[in-house]
Amino acid sequence: MFRKRFDFKRINWNWKTLFIILAGINVCLLLLFLMFIIWPVSEGGTSISEIFEEELGSEFTIQSSKQNLNDLVNAYIDKKLKDKDDKYSINMEENVHFTGSIEAFKTDIPVSIILEPSVEENGDLVLYPTEMSLGLLQLPQQKILEYVKKELETPDWIEIDPKKQRIYIAVTQIKMKNNINVKVQHFDLKQDNISFWIKIPNETLGF
Repeated sequence: MFRKRFDFKRINWNWKTLFIILAGINVCLLLLFLMFIIWPVSEGGTSISEIFEEELGSEFTIQSSKQNLNDLVNAYIDKKLKDKDDKYSINMEENVHFTGSIEAFKTDIPVSIILEPSVEENGDLVLYPTEMSLGLLQLPQQKILEYVKKELETPDWIEIDPKKQRIYIAVTQIKMKNNINVKVQHFDLKQDNISFWIKIPNETLGF
């Protein structure tokens, strides 16, 4: 017995039928999009599933550029320090260049610090000063960092350490919405190779 041939012309193509078909297509596209976003990333055949083992979730890598990071960091500075007059700025070229002004000896003095970034094994970032100046004053680098630490209001995950002459950025301690975790993977400004490991907990994704 032959099956009857399906005839599309006999379907009642009213608005309800079209709505159901369109909704089904949207659901399929949404599922494909979610699969693409949360699919675990591997590099060179090595999975990064060992990262953030304390909580189940999906990991992937985000690639950035110096220009994008410049815009993001300076926008954060403007908001965090309420820097409407662009008193402070960070420029990333072959290294990190911080410029601004701080109050020293009861007057505003321009400060310039050039820093070399280094990625820690745990995914944090450390900035080591290579050149520093505080106006025309001839001061030790440690003293300049002490003035900067006193003047700038930084979040808990940024530590200005004059004794060790470094700025420690605890990226892994940044509290983000939806419990998203971040680690620095690469931070090579000279090659413009900047990437981060991102982990989204399964609970955030509703799994």
